[in-house]
Amino acid sequence: MEHFDLVIVGSGAGLMVMEVALEKGLRCALIEQAKLGGTCLTKGCIPSKMLVYPADFIREMERAGRIGIEVGHPDIHWDVISERMWKQINFHHTIEENLKNIPNLVVYQGRGAFTGPNSMVISRQGAVDEEIFGDKFLIAAGARSFVPSVEGLEETGYVTSETFFGEKFPQRPWNSLVIIGGGAISTEFAHIFSAFGTKVTILARANGLLNKEEPEVVELVRRQFVRNGIEILSDSEAVSVRSVGGKKYVTVENSVTKHRSIVECEEILVASGIRSNADTLSLERAGVETDERGWIVTNAFLETSQKHIWALGDINGKYQLRHKANYEAQILSRNLFSGEEKQQVRYDAVPWAVFTHPQVAHLGMTEKEVQNKGIPYQTAYNHFSEVVGGIAMGYRKKDEDNGFVKVILGHDKKILGVHIVGPQAAVLLQPFVYLINAGYECRKTACNMAGKGVEDLRVLCPNLGTYEPINDSMVIHPSLNELTAWVFEKVTPPA
Repeated sequence: MEHFDLVIVGSGAGLMVMEVALEKGLRCALIEQAKLGGTCLTKGCIPSKMLVYPADFIREMERAGRIGIEVGHPDIHWDVISERMWKQINFHHTIEENLKNIPNLVVYQGRGAFTGPNSMVISRQGAVDEEIFGDKFLIAAGARSFVPSVEGLEETGYVTSETFFGEKFPQRPWNSLVIIGGGAISTEFAHIFSAFGTKVTILARANGLLNKEEPEVVELVRRQFVRNGIEILSDSEAVSVRSVGGKKYVTVENSVTKHRSIVECEEILVASGIRSNADTLSLERAGVETDERGWIVTNAFLETSQKHIWALGDINGKYQLRHKANYEAQILSRNLFSGEEKQQVRYDAVPWAVFTHPQVAHLGMTEKEVQNKGIPYQTAYNHFSEVVGGIAMGYRKKDEDNGFVKVILGHDKKILGVHIVGPQAAVLLQPFVYLINAGYECRKTACNMAGKGVEDLRVLCPNLGTYEPINDSMVIHPSLNELTAWVFEKVTPPA
């Protein structure tokens, strides 16, 4: 039986830890039952952006008349778009080739399940199950689409993000599409296919579209969806599905009125959330604890209930974002292999972006969360139409798609939340991530130097976690950076 210093389950962010372990001379096993590279590379954020950008381009062409350019209806070459997308996904072949001849590494392409705290059995199609042993384990096995129980759905057939970037990828954009769910994946696919000419209908439950976003952000997205021909059925859910004559028919019930209607479509996309892959790992045999939703419980050092087993990424239930998983992998690699004092993970400044149209990004708390915590605060808004960069793009005060940045500030100028909707929202948000993290780093450094509490640190770091460094910096003119830099001139108390 094979024995390893470290066993890694999952080939997304887990590869980052594996690389450091191999550099340190550890003997490693990598277990992956799907394509190497993880969700982001093979069925998530990377291939989807190869579709999002063309869709963005189409929408920008449609509004080009505002800046004096008339563009005819675009010719969409789905084969070219698809080829570019598959080229990104097929990078997993390169990963596989690179891993084949690495000393001290054995790659198992199959499903791993614990047989005890220090052992796993690997099941591979067409091969005899093999048991291996490890001193340490890293679980980075991710999550998968949650499929609700809907009468006739399995028999009729449907698409998830996994199968879309696999065996159910369409040969052309569908004529019509029903999307079950109103979150990030739903709104991203709605943008993509509506831009390509598909009639899209979203079934959004009681919490509606993008329930993690500010109400005014959601309302702007909703208006643009309607303007682009996307039908949004709020407070609605699918109760049954059937297929007749090559068409699919979804019976929809409104949870408020109980009224039922039928929506015809060519295909159904299920995007109603995700569920943990922990249930595939026989964790109970290893004594690894999960919470009531099936996510692996980890502490501030990413340790599970077994101190020799760690978990990171989607599977620990703390934000399903690749950049969060990468961050955790960096912290864990440092803690395991550097010999330095262990560092805790923190999730105070986790940025979030939804690549729909208009683009959405946020950081920190919503206004409602601030209110619920009883924190004194102020807010400020700045619209694209109020800076030259936005005006140059054709945004006017009266426009329904006139996006904005909203900041929520504590009484001491501390940044509590940032919410942006409009072009390049993800780019515009990033400086705030750096700024907030700079505050935490300053706090940590000053504590080490002075050995004092946070309130005493104002002497050493008077700008601790505030927006003063932005006010004191030069901002490129005219550029969209002025949108976020100048919002602080408009700070007002809440109504």
